[in-house]
Amino acid sequence: MKLIDKALLDEVSAEAKESQRLRKNYNFHQSLDEKCHRFLNAVEPGTVVEIHRHPAKDESFVLLRGRVVVSTYRDDGSLIERVELNPDEGRYGVNIPKGVWHNLECLESGSVFFECKEGPYAPHDHEGILDLKK
Repeated sequence: MKLIDKALLDEVSAEAKESQRLRKNYNFHQSLDEKCHRFLNAVEPGTVVEIHRHPAKDESFVLLRGRVVVSTYRDDGSLIERVELNPDEGRYGVNIPKGVWHNLECLESGSVFFECKEGPYAPHDHEGILDLKK
């Protein structure tokens, strides 16, 4: 059993602060080939998660601490919805259905969310990233 506690969140957040990408995953799944990926995702302000989608996978986020904004978009890049997650205000998480364009912006240092999505891991191809320069 692995306890998800303040010490673990602090450890992963410290690694995110030192990362060039300003984010750090802590995987609970043992392999990128597993059918279910479960992990903590620590993010810091300045984290850039480009607008992307998973054509065949739903994705769920539950914010454990901090504040983040999750946004969804149409194919032309126009905004559908923007939601600020903040557990202190009773907004804990979202489920993003497969095929929906989305991104995430960190608003507060030390933000950590639990993420779950279907495996295996597959890097985004050009169809998975929304190119607003077209």
